[in-house]
Amino acid sequence: MTTLLDLKSSVLRQVQRSQSLRSRRETPPTPGSPLTHCPDPLPRRISEESVEFFERVNAILQKQENLLRAAQDESEKEACTVPPPQEHVDQAFIPERLRRTELDLLYEEAVYTVVNRVGVPSPEHVRSDEDLFAYLLKVFDMGEEEHDIILQKVQESKRASFSLRASVMKAKNLMAKDANGYSDPYCMLGILLGQSPRDTEEKKERKFSFRKRKEKLEKRSSTKEVLPARCIQVIQVTEVKPETLNPVWDEHFVFEIDDVHSDLLHLDIWDHDDDVSVAEACKKLNEVSGLRGMGRYFKQIAKSVRSNGSASSGSEENADDFLGCTNIPLNEFPIVGYDTWFKLEPRSSTSKVQGECHLILKLFTSQRDTALSKSDSNVSIHKKLLSQIIEYEHAHVKREPYNWNGRVCPPAWTVLTHHAVQTDLSPLQQAVIRWQCYSSHHRTQRVCYSLLLRLLRTVDAEWDPTAVRGDLERQLSDSFRLYTEHCLCLMKNMRQVFPCTSAAAITRYELMLRGIGFMQNMQAFKTVCPLRHDLHMDITTAVKKGTVEWYESLIARYKPEDGPLEEQLKKLVQVVDSVCADAQRARINYNKLFDSAVKVDFFSIAYRQLEKQVADDVNVAMERVCGTLEQESSRLTQTMGEAIFELFMSLKILKDFREFLPLKDAKMLALTGFHNWFKSSIHKWLQIVHDRSGDRIRKAVETDTLEPVQQAKHSSSAVEVATCFGQVREIWLQLAWPDSAGAFIFVTRLTDNFCSEAVSYSEMMTRKVERNQLGRDHKSFTVQLCIALNNTEHVRVFLGQLPRDLDWQGVERAMEESCGAEGKEQVYKALNGQLFNVDLDLQREAKRLITLLTDKMLPELRRYIQHISLSPDSINNDDAVSPLMKYLQDTMVILTENLVKENLTKVLQSMWELLLRMILDAVAENRGVQVEFYNRFQYTVETLLQFLHAKGEGLSLEDMKSGDYKVLDEELRLNKCPSFELIEQYYLEKISQQKTLKHTRYGRISVKCYYDAPEQRLTVEMLHAADIIALDANGLSDPFVIVELCPHHLFPMAKSQRTQVKLKTLHPVFDELFSFHVSPEQYRHRFACLTFTVMDYDWLSTNDFAGEAVAPLSDFCWPGRPNASAAGKSVQPVILHLSRSKPSEKPIMRMLDARIGDKEAQEFVRRLKEIEKSMEEE
Repeated sequence: MTTLLDLKSSVLRQVQRSQSLRSRRETPPTPGSPLTHCPDPLPRRISEESVEFFERVNAILQKQENLLRAAQDESEKEACTVPPPQEHVDQAFIPERLRRTELDLLYEEAVYTVVNRVGVPSPEHVRSDEDLFAYLLKVFDMGEEEHDIILQKVQESKRASFSLRASVMKAKNLMAKDANGYSDPYCMLGILLGQSPRDTEEKKERKFSFRKRKEKLEKRSSTKEVLPARCIQVIQVTEVKPETLNPVWDEHFVFEIDDVHSDLLHLDIWDHDDDVSVAEACKKLNEVSGLRGMGRYFKQIAKSVRSNGSASSGSEENADDFLGCTNIPLNEFPIVGYDTWFKLEPRSSTSKVQGECHLILKLFTSQRDTALSKSDSNVSIHKKLLSQIIEYEHAHVKREPYNWNGRVCPPAWTVLTHHAVQTDLSPLQQAVIRWQCYSSHHRTQRVCYSLLLRLLRTVDAEWDPTAVRGDLERQLSDSFRLYTEHCLCLMKNMRQVFPCTSAAAITRYELMLRGIGFMQNMQAFKTVCPLRHDLHMDITTAVKKGTVEWYESLIARYKPEDGPLEEQLKKLVQVVDSVCADAQRARINYNKLFDSAVKVDFFSIAYRQLEKQVADDVNVAMERVCGTLEQESSRLTQTMGEAIFELFMSLKILKDFREFLPLKDAKMLALTGFHNWFKSSIHKWLQIVHDRSGDRIRKAVETDTLEPVQQAKHSSSAVEVATCFGQVREIWLQLAWPDSAGAFIFVTRLTDNFCSEAVSYSEMMTRKVERNQLGRDHKSFTVQLCIALNNTEHVRVFLGQLPRDLDWQGVERAMEESCGAEGKEQVYKALNGQLFNVDLDLQREAKRLITLLTDKMLPELRRYIQHISLSPDSINNDDAVSPLMKYLQDTMVILTENLVKENLTKVLQSMWELLLRMILDAVAENRGVQVEFYNRFQYTVETLLQFLHAKGEGLSLEDMKSGDYKVLDEELRLNKCPSFELIEQYYLEKISQQKTLKHTRYGRISVKCYYDAPEQRLTVEMLHAADIIALDANGLSDPFVIVELCPHHLFPMAKSQRTQVKLKTLHPVFDELFSFHVSPEQYRHRFACLTFTVMDYDWLSTNDFAGEAVAPLSDFCWPGRPNASAAGKSVQPVILHLSRSKPSEKPIMRMLDARIGDKEAQEFVRRLKEIEKSMEEE
């Protein structure tokens, strides 16, 4: 309730000002008033300051749009050729470099790897030892002499011993050997020493096969039995997979290799058909010792196979069926080994086999004669070698080293591949080592984040938690931790390291975030870093900390607490603008990166942090401003006002970002009620805007030449005023005041300012036109006046849009919600009252201008009307009216070309009213003349009516045929009528007037009237009267009633009859009967009536008129009415109220009086004048 009372008091002051626009203009202007009646020319400095003021305000209003555009331009800028800023390097993250002795040992390891290369190189590998040694010399910065010493040492050392790891994975599409359409396949595989399929033609044609012996062996009890521990020079066998043509074994074996250049791997696949153990069948073969014995045994197996092949199939009932074999020479292995399908081959040209077998085969060194291999693990050695190569390779990248994808040259790739193969590093170990080396290198020398992401994906794809234990697990954990901390550090400084102005930096940031996001979901990361389960929290903390540090650097750069108060506000504006720009970049660029990569709402985190810090600083600053303004008697300079307004707009822009927050985060932010800090300042600011608007409007009027601009019909000042109003309106719209009560007060204030400025402008335009009319011809003056009218209309139309532009309905709804229906009604009355008053004032000014125009036309119009009045009857009507119409036609052309439709309607309406009054005056001056005179003016009026209507393009007929037109039309019509028609019209009017009389102060009479149709007799029974006015000195009267049939020309034979005089009473009772002869032809007329004239009888002077009443005969005499009895008992009495109007006031009376030669008219007038004379003598 208190809010509503306070609001009422504020609104009352506003409404009082708005309702006093007219009175304000009638009082002498004060020197400090921004809008005065007779403005003196503004100093040039003041006018220029006003223009510059609005230019600055417009720039402030466009700030948000410019901010959005700038951020959009940043995000769309193609600056990929510009390198991103240097990324921060933490010294704690830099790994230690190897000492020279360690490098020498590592170089020996690399040379040993080159010397002991095996496998067929692929096209991307280097074949030449000299090229590899030349590359290693550069990588290790080794001299030729040192290289020769190490190479000689390696050559004299023991050659590397190799082993073969064979994985039998599965087979497919095997031959069906059993009756059920399947087979029970198993594999036998072993190393054939010194054998090669290229030795002899016989060896090319025949394939070796393993056969188990025929003797009875114990029944197989499991799918696979343990083979002898010795895995060198043995035959290995897989499980039997029953009833399948696509067996899956996934079994792994290791064979020691004697000669990697001549040995080969042999594999048989058999269909198991008896119950003997496959493992027992291989024992005899495995008991053969020595390489030569193994060879002789394979020959015996081959011979047995040939003899068995020629025998009948029924000779051996339980023999296993052969399904296929393959021979793979070791010297044909690729460097990285095989991981492929091998087609099964027959043992002879007569054998029939089909299908393929999937094998994974890899050669590795089982013994290395180097110093490092004896003291360090293979993983550690390979890691050191890769780190050394990475450092060298990256140092020699010339183009965009920050974007290096990790690709090394062929020699480096060759050395690394051979070393990984020889040291038997699994794909997972290699992936972990590559990740460790590249991520460690990245902390000192930037690489492409897509490389790191790719390495993480490789680790994830190869991950096997059982294969990573001990040091490797610890090292992987450390690499994840160090890389995470490094990325979090970069996130904290992201605004400097990954600016939006650099497309390359944004691309790197996105890839980095994707890498972090991928890492936190990796099984490897969860396994080796079990305590770091919430990386989201770490990222959020880094973002918050980085935002705080960035804002503190912003404060340190601008120093908003230094200098004068105005300077402090301007610096604070720069701070808030920078924060807004950062929020925009966060929303457009950074947020989508964080959301898609790590599912973190970067914008919400950064915005809430910045919004709180800005709110704290601005609140403190505005408290200082309010305190200063109070000390200086609430004076607000223009510079200070602009700074406060710009600060408010910047805060509003910052606050508007909350719409991009999740709903739960958008509540109760620090800037929620920031507008309250500016309430008093904004009031003073709007006064400054009002004063500058007044200066601008006065300058616009002064410089206006009253010439139309472009295709419009108004001049430059109207454009300037509308522009000024539009900018002020935009100021309010941009303010978007959220408080309903405050918004109502501001809207009322702005509306009052608009109204006063508009009225002042229209007054200044009117005075300008009045001063310019001297010495100008009619046409040029008319054109200028039209433009001035259009200017006023242009401004009036703008004001008519204020309810929509200032959202009055929104203010009403807000006030209704806060103060109820009473608050809504208060808003409606206050605002619409202002608009109604200003519309009246603008219409008044427009009417003043139109009066100037019609006053200029008045002499010419009077002359043309007189010409029509004096034209003789011999001249036809067209010739008499043509001079007037030509003048009006010429004037209409000027008006149509220069007036907008609304003003043209107003001017034409004013001209029409003026012409009607002039014709009325002419008719009034010529009463009693010939009928032709009135016919001519009737023709003139109709011609003017059609001319101004212009076939619907001009005035509407409905508007034109009202007011004076009706009076003139009636005047002309009556003047053309004969006297008896005028008299009839007189009684018609009396009858009409009688029907409207109720309870007059002249009293009333009671009568009975009834008609005897057969006798054509009208009987009038005068009953009594009441409340007759006192006309004698004793306060009473001596009344009697005269009863007549009127008009007399309708009843020439009827005589008037009167009652007896009743002395000294105001309530006489007569009870007298009167009879009149009335024919049906007489009572059918509407004007036929009975008149009752009440007179006061005087003995010594003429009788006094007390009142009269009329009753139409149609009320008593009409066909079908039942005949009344002689006594009149069946007829109800009629009450007639008396009236005492002066006959001379009626136009008909004046017309009849003017007809001097008409006896009937003069007689009628004489009788009425006698009555009027008696009224005057009273």
